[in-house]
Amino acid sequence: MSNFLKIAGISLLSLSIGVGAGMFATSSAQSGKLYELRIYTSTPGNLDNLNARFRDHTLRIFEKHGMENIGYWTPTSEEERDNTLVYIIAHDNQEAADASWGAFIQDPEWAEVAEASNANGQILGGIERKFMVATDFSPMQ
Repeated sequence: MSNFLKIAGISLLSLSIGVGAGMFATSSAQSGKLYELRIYTSTPGNLDNLNARFRDHTLRIFEKHGMENIGYWTPTSEEERDNTLVYIIAHDNQEAADASWGAFIQDPEWAEVAEASNANGQILGGIERKFMVATDFSPMQ
């Protein structure tokens, strides 16, 4: 009988830890905003054109589709300062991010802006992106 109680106790403890960890992961992933870090590399000589597209159009169109503009930067390193734009936007969650990007890509105004800004050739050479959630100790919580 004591082996049975040990096994039952260990099973109950394992179940409790598993459920608790699952609840923690779910609550930490769903609490607060989802941040999206994007790094754009322009084609040679087109960083000013890329910045102008963001300044004059993209930020406003992002907001129109529920994306919150957090910040925009250009690196200071010699190898990136002439061709790189780094920015962070925020979404309510992953589903909202997916819906916002889908709506943005389908937006007729965005299609016109993209076509006009690429009239003399592609201005964007590459995109990197990461989705992030703030840690419990982040000032962004």
